[in-house]
Amino acid sequence: MTTTSIPTDKVFDVREIACNVKHRQIIDRWLALPVGDYFVLKNDHDPVPLRYQFEAEFGGAFTWEHLVKGPEVFEVKISKVRDLKSQGSASSGSSSCCNH
Repeated sequence: MTTTSIPTDKVFDVREIACNVKHRQIIDRWLALPVGDYFVLKNDHDPVPLRYQFEAEFGGAFTWEHLVKGPEVFEVKISKVRDLKSQGSASSGSSSCCNH
């Protein structure tokens, strides 16, 4: 999959979203996905802290695939591969994402 072949409605560009709400919006979008669906996160830095948050809270329920790795734009395909009914509650989204 190349970034040019991704439908625009699947791209979530968070570069202009304030850091204090960015994680919550990304997680909410992922939580709303049906199993088997995805979106592409477009960011101005590698979202490593977000990946750690996903691993801690949703391990085994998502896949994380870098499509573009900088240096100015990063694109990550985040898919939902398992239902969360058997997992704990969703994140509060309070962690910081802009420690780059």
